[in-house]
Amino acid sequence: MSIPHRVKPGAESSLEERLQRVEDQAAIRDLTARYNFAIDNRDLDSVRLLFAAHGSFGSKDGAMRATGVEAIVEQFKARFSVLGATNHFAHDHVIWFESTTRARGMLSVHAEVWRKEQPMVTALRYDDIYEKIDGLWCFSERLLSFFYYLNVKDYPLAMGRLERNMASDTPVAADYPERLPTYVEMRPGHAGQPR
Repeated sequence: MSIPHRVKPGAESSLEERLQRVEDQAAIRDLTARYNFAIDNRDLDSVRLLFAAHGSFGSKDGAMRATGVEAIVEQFKARFSVLGATNHFAHDHVIWFESTTRARGMLSVHAEVWRKEQPMVTALRYDDIYEKIDGLWCFSERLLSFFYYLNVKDYPLAMGRLERNMASDTPVAADYPERLPTYVEMRPGHAGQPR
């Protein structure tokens, strides 16, 4: 997902419309924060309330893919069976609106994780689609991609290699940035390479 260019608030937008946009942005940021806390607290009842009934959640590497709230909850139950404590914290969040009831977003996140009986850290991004249903924003789609997912002890060497996703037994290539067209364009001849 690429982020569209910024645009100035239109002169055709009323003050009320602009205020509504700010309130919607705050509500979407609240949604993503609630997601992080619900996941860390293993509060699946709250997770259910964050997704549209037709919502989907998956990962770019294909390891996760679920559509519908109950399928998403079941997917998280399976994920939690191999995870100990987690601590997710969000960073930059860009939101752009397609209509008054539909928006897209990109959110960068780090997480501290106990997985496979070892301390791990991960840097990831969420590519989101949000929908406003009955006055509340919810996730219509969440797609996560990994910059790295590795044991804390491996962190010093991880940036020098492409296989930075070590969540499973076999390390796999990171989802970004080496595969992004803009990254490849700036590093001709280095496609798929970490440096």
